[in-house]
Amino acid sequence: MNTRDSAATGKQITVKSLVPFLIMTFGITWGILALYIFLTDQMTALFGQLTGDHPLFFLAVYAPAIAAFTIILHKTGVGGLKRYLTRLLLWRCSKYWYAFLLVGLPLVFYGGAAMKGTLSSEPFPFSSFGGLVAAIALSVIKGPVEEFGWRGFAQPLLQRKFAPVWVAMIIGIVWGFWHLPAFLLSGTQQSAWSFGPFFAGTIAISLIVTQLFNASRGSILLAAFMHFQLMNPIWPDAQPYDTYILIIVAVIVIGLNRKKMFSRVSSITQVIPDSKAGDH
Repeated sequence: MNTRDSAATGKQITVKSLVPFLIMTFGITWGILALYIFLTDQMTALFGQLTGDHPLFFLAVYAPAIAAFTIILHKTGVGGLKRYLTRLLLWRCSKYWYAFLLVGLPLVFYGGAAMKGTLSSEPFPFSSFGGLVAAIALSVIKGPVEEFGWRGFAQPLLQRKFAPVWVAMIIGIVWGFWHLPAFLLSGTQQSAWSFGPFFAGTIAISLIVTQLFNASRGSILLAAFMHFQLMNPIWPDAQPYDTYILIIVAVIVIGLNRKKMFSRVSSITQVIPDSKAGDH
């Protein structure tokens, strides 16, 4: 963070801020899910069965964003939070990244479904236009919100100490581990998956989206859009072959961007951009 930014925000958001960020993130998410795991009958009687569309599940998913917003608001006030949210307005990026987001990611799922043998056997999962719109809307306001915390907050702070490739590995491991309780609860989407391939997938995705975040000068918008594309309900089920393809994509991204990913020179290191959003 430069002098101008520090003066404007009053207090610096330092690397030490990752400690309360992780405590809040894991505390909210694991707290909610642990109550359902260990006090299943009581929680179900009070709040109903926990599913992927339950308000408490949304609260658990929003934990990284809640933690980031809380710390930014505490450290910098409303003005700092407003400036942080300008990262949602950053959209400029290489045409190759847009091609990957709009064409490459769908191909990952259709290719994975072809490998799985379900490409032509599974019917389109929605029988009405209203059902399709509702499913897409839920996908937009759920998983992508995590990126306020993982990419918008944790990544810039870690990139003050480590090169992007190591930051991606750290966030990918923490991010994957953070999802673990959801695999232990029936009714969640994750309960139908195997944790091993999912965990490997979070690391691969983290490697890709870390470079996307830096290449877009710190765009939370594009990171969230990539997250949405990964959860887009219209893609066919391709587990776990989509994960295998994403791992190959991550290796390609590292290879093509090796100079930037193994150096901190062009990394985004500010949580809150100055008036010219997206600077280092």
